[in-house]
Amino acid sequence: MPLEDFIITVFCWVDEHLNALLGDHRLRERGFAPKLADSEVITMEVVGEFLGLDTDVGIWKYFRRHWPSWFPELGSRTTLAQQAANLWVIKQRLHQHLLIDLGAITDLIHVVDGCPMLVCVLTRAPQCRLFPEAANFGYCAEKKQYYYGLHGHLMMTFDGVITAWTVTPAAGDEREAL
Repeated sequence: MPLEDFIITVFCWVDEHLNALLGDHRLRERGFAPKLADSEVITMEVVGEFLGLDTDVGIWKYFRRHWPSWFPELGSRTTLAQQAANLWVIKQRLHQHLLIDLGAITDLIHVVDGCPMLVCVLTRAPQCRLFPEAANFGYCAEKKQYYYGLHGHLMMTFDGVITAWTVTPAAGDEREAL
């Protein structure tokens, strides 16, 4: 599928489901409406992630350079990043709609996999003040090393569709994530 068709397909799906999700409810109660539509911002994030651009700077530069005619109202990077960050609840709900459309919720078997999320270097752990209630010491068998931080878990289908994610203390077990 050409990239143009992919962008159009993603935009149409996002716009259709966003309008169905919001209905007559206004997302913003005060202030001016943003120049860039919310469905355009989410489309840019999805396409950017698909292309391997995982930062707001990378996504903004890519669309500013390659697609200015498709997104003429694309303003500054900070405006795009702020608007995208404010849409996190909407993105969570759209993810649930995507799971339903893909049939991932009805799959009987899901796989849970985890990875370490370092908060700080092991030698600085006693002085670390980040996440004092959740962060602790753990062991990564793949890297054969101890670390201080958290443990991220992804639950996915055999087809690779992510159905849920969570973060637990590093000393926890992947079975706790279920």
